Amino acid sequence: MDGTYLIFFVQEDRTHHGILIYEWLLKLGRRLGLPGGSAVRAIAGFGRHGLIHADHFIELAGDLPVQVTFMAPEEDSDRMLDAVAAEGLEMFYLRLPGTCGVLNQQPARD
Repeated sequence: MDGTYLIFFVQEDRTHHGILIYEWLLKLGRRLGLPGGSAVRAIAGFGRHGLIHADHFIELAGDLPVQVTFMAPEEDSDRMLDAVAAEGLEMFYLRLPGTCGVLNQQPARD
């Protein structure tokens, strides 16, 4: 499938409508019919403010970056971005052309 690789970068403890924003994004993607999505927590990172966030044993969890990624047809990515924008959320994202597929796909099990 040719489409769009869509990546949102959020802070681990950020919420929207009372749930973690990375969970909210995944639920939104599922509701919009995107084929799949993943949230991956980083071990370190910094953003536009220059603050470095790192995973250290003595630090409290919650301020690490999380990448929420989707691979979807371009129209689905458009709908996802429109839905996030409609919520008034300020969020950094990447949108890249991509191709995906499954190698050696096995038949579905009953």
